[in-house]
Amino acid sequence: MDPINLTIDGRPVTAQKGVTVLQAAQTAGIYVPTLCADPDMKPYGGCRLCVVEIEKMRGFPVACTTPAIDGMVIKTDTPMVMELRRMAMELILSDHPSQCLVCDRKERCGPFDICLRNVAVTDRCVTCPKNDHCEVQPIVKYLGITSLPYRHSEGCIPVDESNPFYYRDLNKCILCAKCVRTCDEIVGVNAIEIIHRGHDSKIGTLGDRDIIYSNCISCGECVVRCPVGALVPKHMEIPASEVASTCPYCGVGCGIYLSVREGHLTGVRARRDSPNKGNLCVKGRFGIVEFVHSADRLKSPLVRREDGYQSAGWDEALDLAANKLKSYKPEQVAVISSAKCSNEDNYVAQKLARAVLGTNSIDHCARV
Repeated sequence: MDPINLTIDGRPVTAQKGVTVLQAAQTAGIYVPTLCADPDMKPYGGCRLCVVEIEKMRGFPVACTTPAIDGMVIKTDTPMVMELRRMAMELILSDHPSQCLVCDRKERCGPFDICLRNVAVTDRCVTCPKNDHCEVQPIVKYLGITSLPYRHSEGCIPVDESNPFYYRDLNKCILCAKCVRTCDEIVGVNAIEIIHRGHDSKIGTLGDRDIIYSNCISCGECVVRCPVGALVPKHMEIPASEVASTCPYCGVGCGIYLSVREGHLTGVRARRDSPNKGNLCVKGRFGIVEFVHSADRLKSPLVRREDGYQSAGWDEALDLAANKLKSYKPEQVAVISSAKCSNEDNYVAQKLARAVLGTNSIDHCARV
C-alpha cells in the first residue's frame, strides 16, 4: 500500500494507507492508552480512552476507529484530551475493584502485609491474579489518577469455576468486550455475549448459566486477551524465563513459548511468528503443562517380566530394546511417538526411526 504522511504531537509520521490513527501512533512509538483495541480484531471504540484531537475534525474522535488520512495533524496529549481520558477511566473504575489502584501503599506493601493505613482496601494489588500484568495499572499511573470520585459498589456475582482451565470473575469485568469479540471474530464459536442493558450489563452465556454449559471450546483465546483479572488461568504462575518451541500435538506446527520457573513448566504462550499467528487450541494452551507434571508419569523404565511390568534401570532397558530391535528387519519395525513428549523429543524419535532403524513407518498419536 502507498504510504501516507501525518503529524502526531508535532512529529512527522509515515504510515501505511488503511491503518487507523491508533495504529499509526503505535507504529511511531507514541503511547495512546486503550483497553479495548486489539490488532487481531475489528476496531471497537468501547473504552473511549484513546480519544485524540485532530485538526479540522469536530469533537474528540477515538483513535482506534478513525482512519488515518494523509496530511492529518493529530494531538494525543493535550490537557482536554487527558481530562476526557481521566473521566472515562474513572467511570470504568466505578464498576471495578480499584482501591488497590489508588492506594498510597501499593508501591511498598508486601504480599502478606496487613493493610493498616487504609482499611477500605479490600481488593489489594498483591492479591489480584493479574498484578503487574493488569492493563489498567499503567493507564491509571499514566493519567495520574490518585483518587476516585465515584464510589464502587462491591460485586456480588459468584465466581464461575466450572471451566477446568480458567476462572470467570465478572466482578472484575470492565465490559471491554474483548472476550466477546474474540469468541466471535477469531474463534467463531459465539459462546458469550453482552447480556442485559445499562448498569445490569454483563458478559453472559445462553441462559446466563455457567460457562461449562455453553458451547465454549476452552481454547483460552479470551483469557489471554482479558486486560484485567476477570478471566485468569487456574494454574497461573509468573515465569522466570521462556523457551521457544513447537506444539507437539498435531501437524499444524503452532509456535509456542514454554514458560519456565525453577525448573518447572508453568504455562504456554502462543508465538505470533508461526502458522497459528498467535492462536492456540485447548490442547496446546492448557494440555501441555497438565501432562508434563502429572503424578501419573513414569519415573523410570518398565521391563516386562514373568510377573508383569517391573521397574528397571536405564542401561538394562536400553540394552534390552536395542537387542530386540536388532533382531528385526527395518521393514518389520514401526515407531509410535507421542504428543505428550516435546516437539524436540519427537524429532529425535523420527531421526532414530529413519536414520538408525532404517524405517519410514513412524506415526504420532496427535489425536489424543
